[in-house]
Amino acid sequence: MAENGDERPPEPPLALTREFLQRGDLPALIARLMPDVRVLTDAERAASLHAMLAARPEHGDGVWLFAYGSLIWNPTIHYRARRLARAIGWHRSFCLNVRAGRGTPQNPGLMLGLKSGGACTGAAFRIEEPLVEQELDLLWRREMVADGYVPRWVTIEDADGQEIGAAIAFTINPDGPSYCGDLPEAEVVRRLATARGGLGTGAEYLFNTRDGLRGLGIRDPFVERLAELVSAELKPAS
Repeated sequence: MAENGDERPPEPPLALTREFLQRGDLPALIARLMPDVRVLTDAERAASLHAMLAARPEHGDGVWLFAYGSLIWNPTIHYRARRLARAIGWHRSFCLNVRAGRGTPQNPGLMLGLKSGGACTGAAFRIEEPLVEQELDLLWRREMVADGYVPRWVTIEDADGQEIGAAIAFTINPDGPSYCGDLPEAEVVRRLATARGGLGTGAEYLFNTRDGLRGLGIRDPFVERLAELVSAELKPAS
């Protein structure tokens, strides 16, 4: 609140762009807003990326990346092709507690994680071989800031159930301090409708994910229901 009692308007959200990530602004933002969170060092991120590439199950003309949340509508990477894909053995869940980016310590938000079990339909991006290390380095700067996610090679298939191959996916880390499990739906809706941080609101994140999925011809019942409930929360009282 301002000294005169008037509420200050929120600052415009930061744009999550290639340049923002290349400058290293995201780890700096997290470290400033959440000093109790251990941010991975550059060496730790590099080691994680090298271990991922060392475990690469396929070698050819590029690498697949599986996107299930914000990577669908804001990939920030250079890619050769994009297609609809389904990750087998995983499902999306609002299980990542966020106190920066799209929330605050006073009003934490939620972001999506990929949890074990079921299946998840999203987008698969093909990164061509000469750009693999460059583009994955950018992704690691974005997704591996702390220990919220565990990168894995997951099996993806197309809309007809034909296997495409192995893809990198950022799955939730159930042992990480930001993991919040399966919250009651009402709490998920409340957080998405009210949380705001330096990168924008939880509602924007949800609606952009819904619209990104629809752009692929996907109407995910889980995302669609939450979007309807959050939209109702945001409507002004008559």
